[in-house]
Amino acid sequence: MTDVLRRGRASLAFSFFAQGVAFALLVTRIPAIQDRYGVSDALLPAFLAAVPVLAGVGSVTTEQLVKRIPPSRVLRWSQPVVLLALLGVGLGERMLELALSLAAFGLAVGALDASMNMLGVSLQRSYGRSIMLSFHAVYSLGGILGASLAWVGAHWHLALWVSYLPVVAVLLPVALVGSRWYVDDRGVDVVKGEGGAEGGPVVFKLLLPLCLVMCFAYIGDSTVSNWSAKYLQDVLGSSEQLATVPYNVYMVTTLLGRAIGDFGVRRFGAVAVVRCGAVVAAVGFAVVAVAPGAWVGMLGFTLLGLGLCVLVPQTFAAAGRLFPGASDAAVARLNVFNYVGFLIGSPLVGALGDVWTYRGAMLVPMVLVLVTLVYARSFAAQPDRYGGGHERPRTADVGRGSNGV
Repeated sequence: MTDVLRRGRASLAFSFFAQGVAFALLVTRIPAIQDRYGVSDALLPAFLAAVPVLAGVGSVTTEQLVKRIPPSRVLRWSQPVVLLALLGVGLGERMLELALSLAAFGLAVGALDASMNMLGVSLQRSYGRSIMLSFHAVYSLGGILGASLAWVGAHWHLALWVSYLPVVAVLLPVALVGSRWYVDDRGVDVVKGEGGAEGGPVVFKLLLPLCLVMCFAYIGDSTVSNWSAKYLQDVLGSSEQLATVPYNVYMVTTLLGRAIGDFGVRRFGAVAVVRCGAVVAAVGFAVVAVAPGAWVGMLGFTLLGLGLCVLVPQTFAAAGRLFPGASDAAVARLNVFNYVGFLIGSPLVGALGDVWTYRGAMLVPMVLVLVTLVYARSFAAQPDRYGGGHERPRTADVGRGSNGV
């Protein structure tokens, strides 16, 4: 049984890693994609917005799919679609081909994100301890590798398909082989009806605080990813080369924070970790807003990575604890607010920067992140029907992997 859990954890971790690589390769090569297909600056925002919108549709669809098939099967087939759609972006030549590839990518990535986190939540429940942050740490590692490969492609002026094809050729077969060991924790526990797909309905009023935290976290994340370089160069007067550093630092500190975050949750509890993360992130935005120069600004972005990194994984984990009998549905609905925050964050900061100042614009995500403190109690371990406030390991069906092991 322990070997099944370990294989399930390793195979799911690879899926997070592959998704991090693929997503980074797409978003960091947007200028090259725009040049290849001749997408105008006016039309580009529509293409970029379509991906998270369709991803939200994919996440909602996944909620319905997992009522009939296990999340492992959704993940097994959505990940290859994401990778092949990425390759399609690199191979296409006409605008229609780009639109179809991005549409497939968006729909599949919504299903992929939802099903990955469903499996992560249920696997954490089987382990009986916090492991969710480790999956997102591997995603961050994949993002760093993908961004590095994108830099190599841009530096050497490689065609998109030349950058994408070797990555897909490596990740796709490994992901398909690894999918044999996904673990679905959907069995019936000691008390009937506690399985992930068999519980009562998700009460949105109870889920709403977590949805808001998810949205606020992604507004903060998209602020860093979309505006850190421009802010450092235009507001803090850095060089063009130095302006590329903050996002890399942010990614590295996100990886480090997530790598050790599970230990913090086990030692101090999820509520304390989330509160600490929110405060550190708010301090990071404040430092960025008042920074007199580029190096102090980079300190602020470093703090942002350490603070924001814990919020998203713990929000998914909290949804699983809040609705132990309907965690799949809760995760799917919560995942939609990932894309809502992504859609809001970049235009919000840009609009505020235009009508006010970019320094003042940084205070808005700071306030939103601080609102997380109001909802921190939603991250507490939920009392189960056996008494007590900790997650109960569920082993009745943990030996049944997605391949029937």
